[in-house]
Amino acid sequence: MLRYLIPIFDPEVKNWSIEARLLRWLTLLWLGIGLVVLFSASYAVAANPDNDATRGDGWYYVKRQLIWIWIGLMGCNAIARSPIRLLLKIAPWLVLLCLGLIFLTLTPLGSEVNGATRWIKLGSILLQPSEFMKPALVLQSAWFFGKWRQLPWKVRLTWLGVFAATLAGILLQPNLSTTALCGITIWLIALGSGLSSIYLGGTAITGVLTAFVSVTINEYQRQRIISFLNPWADPRNKGYQLVQSLLAIGSGGTWGEGFGLSQQKLSYLPFQDTDFIFAVFAEEFGFAGGILLLLLLVSYATLALLVAMKCNHRVKQLVALGAMTVMVGQALLNIGVATGALPTTGLPLPLFSYGGSSSLASLILAGLLIRVARESKEAEIVPLRQSREIVKMPNKS
Repeated sequence: MLRYLIPIFDPEVKNWSIEARLLRWLTLLWLGIGLVVLFSASYAVAANPDNDATRGDGWYYVKRQLIWIWIGLMGCNAIARSPIRLLLKIAPWLVLLCLGLIFLTLTPLGSEVNGATRWIKLGSILLQPSEFMKPALVLQSAWFFGKWRQLPWKVRLTWLGVFAATLAGILLQPNLSTTALCGITIWLIALGSGLSSIYLGGTAITGVLTAFVSVTINEYQRQRIISFLNPWADPRNKGYQLVQSLLAIGSGGTWGEGFGLSQQKLSYLPFQDTDFIFAVFAEEFGFAGGILLLLLLVSYATLALLVAMKCNHRVKQLVALGAMTVMVGQALLNIGVATGALPTTGLPLPLFSYGGSSSLASLILAGLLIRVARESKEAEIVPLRQSREIVKMPNKS
């Protein structure tokens, strides 16, 4: 029972494949660094006695995040122990459930935050259905494109319509960044499945045109792109977020100001514990810390791709590819926004940014990766103790 309530302590992990164990430890390392950075980024704002939400409790955001992480780790552990075939059976129902919740946000039941209705409020808890859609979409699109040649056109058109409705519902919230991430994930899974270039090219053109229309219609999206191109033209208004983020990153220099010593997080940098948490990290840990974080992401992506390559089951390969795309791709998009390489979006940094829905979805995706690694037939499953004994065994030949 202890291994479910405290998933970090699991004696059976020693029997997992080396890839699964490494993915698990990299996930925990990523999560641990994220918690430390979140504490630093959120403490000053939370400890402010004028903050009605926190009432001066500097640990407010960290304590709430820890609850979600505990739930997420139990979910990650459960998925790592569940056969992929079982998860694929429930994936269609999860997609339809999340799709219903996404459209529910567009009704009066949806909760508006910062001009967007992306949440459903349950008491004091805000749930973001588009975050929960990510792992469900990875599973279902992996099954769909992995079985593409075996499916009749009626089934193909049905699920293509569901995917299109999902992207449309997220776009209407409005949430262009998550729409783009989900669309890119589906497209890459289709690419990995070997789908015809005609279908892929047509879908890519449709996606680009949709994004262009969305930017044309929505004034705030257009202004974000304009301010991204030259944030210094209006540093006190439209370019304020990016300017403050760049000031934070530049202030970090090579080695950083030191843990907890960020100045921009003190009511200068907006969303310092969510969308722009990387700017706080870069200010405190500098260029060196940023390089180490990128190396962590590269290691995670490389290991995930190795798992996909070693797996001889097409659908499982695509599950690993999709989970890696969302986890690492979203992290790179967030970093790109903070450094001014991409237009400002509302994508959180996985396992860093404050937010229960994002943390839970990220840990579920990590669980999917670990499960695929465990099920890979070519991954050698050798306990650590046994592997050491094999190394020490003398060669009798």
